[in-house]
Amino acid sequence: MGTQGSDEQGRGTRRRALLGAAVLGAGGAALGVPGTATAAERHGGGGYRSLPVPTIIGHRGASGYRPEHTLGAYQLALDMGAHVIEQDLVPTKDGHLVCRHENDITGTTDVADHPEFAGRRTTKSVDGVSFTGWFTEDFTLAELKTLRAKERIPGNRQRNTLYDGRWDIPTFEEVLRWAEREGKKRGKEVWLHVETKHPTYFRGLGLGLEERLAKLLRKYGKHKKNAPVFLQSFEPSSIQRLNKLVDNPLVVLLSSANSRPWDFVQAGDPRTVADLVKPEGLKWIASYAQGLGPTLDLIIPKDASGKLTRPTTLVEDAHDAGLILHPYTMRNENTFLPADFRKGTDPNAYGDVFGAFQVYFETGIDGVFTDNPDTGLLAREDFVNG
Repeated sequence: MGTQGSDEQGRGTRRRALLGAAVLGAGGAALGVPGTATAAERHGGGGYRSLPVPTIIGHRGASGYRPEHTLGAYQLALDMGAHVIEQDLVPTKDGHLVCRHENDITGTTDVADHPEFAGRRTTKSVDGVSFTGWFTEDFTLAELKTLRAKERIPGNRQRNTLYDGRWDIPTFEEVLRWAEREGKKRGKEVWLHVETKHPTYFRGLGLGLEERLAKLLRKYGKHKKNAPVFLQSFEPSSIQRLNKLVDNPLVVLLSSANSRPWDFVQAGDPRTVADLVKPEGLKWIASYAQGLGPTLDLIIPKDASGKLTRPTTLVEDAHDAGLILHPYTMRNENTFLPADFRKGTDPNAYGDVFGAFQVYFETGIDGVFTDNPDTGLLAREDFVNG
C-alpha cells in the first residue's frame, strides 16, 4: 500500500477524478430521470454532496469496539473520525424513539436480569419472523431507562463485554443533543444516518415512526435538505412518507436479491430486490430518494465457497439514475469477510480487511458502513492516495 511510483500516483489521481465525477454526475443525472424533479429539487442539492468520498459510516457507532447503539459507541466512532454515524430507531410503548437495532432487546440489554420484567417476555411475529423475548413497544421510556446495554455478539467480540452495563439505551433526542454539543465543540457538523426499523409493523400498532422522527428533526432544525442527517429504511413506503414530511437526503436500503421489502409483502407488490436494482427500479427509487444502501453482495456477489465473483452493474446503474450508494457492512473479523480475505482458522481473528475494502472501493461506491471506522478510514486513505 502507498507505493510512490508514477503509475500508482496516476491511478490514484484517476480514482479520485472518477469518484468525484460519480458524485457530481449523480446530482445532474437525477434531474434527467423522469418523475424525479420534485425529489431532486427538494433534496438533491443537500450538503451530503460535500462529504468525503468514499464516506466512512460508523455502523451503529464503533460497534466493533463498544456495545452497539450506545453513546459510548457513537462517541468512539466520532473520535475515530467517522464521517457519518448510524442510528436505528424503534419506539417505546409511550411513543418515544430509542436507538436499538431491533425492538427485541433480549440480546442487547440486561432485561433478562430484571425480575420485575419477567412477565413481559413474549413471542411476536415481526415482519413475518417469530421472535421470543422482550420488546421495546412493551416498555415505557422510564422503564427502558432502568436497563443497561450489553454486547450483542459476545461470542465474536468477547472484549466488548468489558463495557457491558456502562451505558443505557439512548433516545434519538439525546443523540440529536449529543450531535449538537459535539458539533459546536469541534466547529463541524456531526452527520447522522438514521434508519426507521419495521415501520409497517409499528404503524400497525399505532406507533408510526415517520411522523415522530420528522417532529424531532423539525424541533432541532435538522429537517432541511442541507441538514447533516440521512434518513434510511428497508421499506420504500417509509422513505416515500418521509419524502413528504422532511427535506433530508433519503436512502432506500436493500437486502438480498431474492427478498421483498416487508411493505411490498403487506401490499401485495410482487417486486423483489432483484427488480429494484434493475434500471427501471432504480429510476423509480430516484423519484423520491437520493441514495441506496445495498448489501455488499449486491455490489459483488459471492460464490458457493464465499469468495467474491465479478461485480454487478449496480454501481454504474445507480449512478446513472442519480443515486449515491452506501452499502453495508464491513467488519474486521474473518467470519464476516469474504472467504478470499480470511486469515488463519480463528473465525474471530482479524482477516485482510484492508484488501477487502480496496476491492469494494474499486467498484466506485460512494461510501460504506463499517463496525470499525478506524480501519475504514485507513483503507480509504490507502485507496485515495493510491
